[in-house]
Amino acid sequence: MSKLTDASVKLVQRYLPEPFIFAIVLTVVAALLAMPICRQTPVEVIENWGGGVWNLLAFSMQMALVLVSGSALASAPVIRRGISSLASLPKTPAGAIALVTSVSAVACWLNWGFGLIVGVVFAKEIARKLAGVDYRLLIASAYSGFVVWHAGISGSIPLTMATPGDSLAKATNGALTAPVPISHTILDLHNIVIVLAVIVAITIVNSLMHPKSGAVVVDPALLVEEPEEVKAVSATPAERLENSPVLSWVISLLGLSYLVVHLFVRGGAFDLNSVIMLFLFAGIVLHGTPVRYVRAFGKAASGASGILLQFPFYAGIMGIITGVGASGICFGTVISNACISISSPTTYPLLTFLCAALLNLFVPSGGGHWAIQAPIMFAAGADLGVDPGLTGTAIAWGDAWTNLIQPFWALPALAIARLNAKDIMGFCLIDLLVSGVIICIGLVVWAL
Repeated sequence: MSKLTDASVKLVQRYLPEPFIFAIVLTVVAALLAMPICRQTPVEVIENWGGGVWNLLAFSMQMALVLVSGSALASAPVIRRGISSLASLPKTPAGAIALVTSVSAVACWLNWGFGLIVGVVFAKEIARKLAGVDYRLLIASAYSGFVVWHAGISGSIPLTMATPGDSLAKATNGALTAPVPISHTILDLHNIVIVLAVIVAITIVNSLMHPKSGAVVVDPALLVEEPEEVKAVSATPAERLENSPVLSWVISLLGLSYLVVHLFVRGGAFDLNSVIMLFLFAGIVLHGTPVRYVRAFGKAASGASGILLQFPFYAGIMGIITGVGASGICFGTVISNACISISSPTTYPLLTFLCAALLNLFVPSGGGHWAIQAPIMFAAGADLGVDPGLTGTAIAWGDAWTNLIQPFWALPALAIARLNAKDIMGFCLIDLLVSGVIICIGLVVWAL
């Protein structure tokens, strides 16, 4: 295991560029492939790219708010005290790696934004308390739990499938005319077994990957925490308002009350906006005063810089993948049709998963996958007699799986950890191989 891990780490260190460079390279690759495969002219490719750049602005804002509000919530004193107490439990490096992996995975299954942030905060706290544990592997273990997010209760594709409305039939070209309940996707026994198997496997593998004591990498400078700024409370009316717990409680009760009415009285969906509201107002009340939350939110905002910079470029890649020229051929359709052409009812979920995994390298977004694959894959699955819940879950797993080597979603975690993608992706490559085998077997068994 140590030789395999060392080889994987060295491979990634040598060939993986900075995430923004990775996005640029993928843009060029997508453009060069679209011209011969889809018979598009350079001008058509440029127009598809430019027309897509700004198509995900609303979604980009949602992603940024989930991450920033989740990070701010995780930094609340009561949450941090809980994390600190939990971080004192492991007594060995292997135990620390196992605990970080399992906690992160369960948290990501519950909610990907909170899990991603809490996992890396927890890992960093353990690194401060336990000597001899490899810091890179700790952060990689925290990020590896992210692989189960789209099979969890915040998975955007399963939740979209469960949401009633005309948009469902429109997005799937009429293949889905009624919502698919989460009992057929997220809470299906097959999916739960796959999730549990993946969590157990990566927990064991991550523990085995810990290097010998002489090869452990820890930079104490990365673990230094900036002291919280404390300002004296003045007698001015403005500063009394800034430090008033009453204002925090009033606005938080307003927001959380709306959420209760929306979910439990009106029967609304627990969607991405609901997650943001929960994080936002829970964070405000747990930080105690408005000004403390403002400082925590501002500190957390730096973690979203990578998303704000790169999401327009990935939206542009999505424009290339989904765009058509005079030939009427779409790159995403070509990939999906190639999957369909060699599928049987048993292999269709597996090939759908692999197709989604490939597309995820170019479009690391559940919403992007839905736009590209929903109009094609559900209709083809129906023709083959494949349950739509299985088709949607296969797409969701593919979207999540290759995030282990797609550095886009690691950016917030890396910002908090103060590491580069190269530092953790070598370990994640091993997790990719192990989890991929389990997911493939699970989807084939589900289809039988």
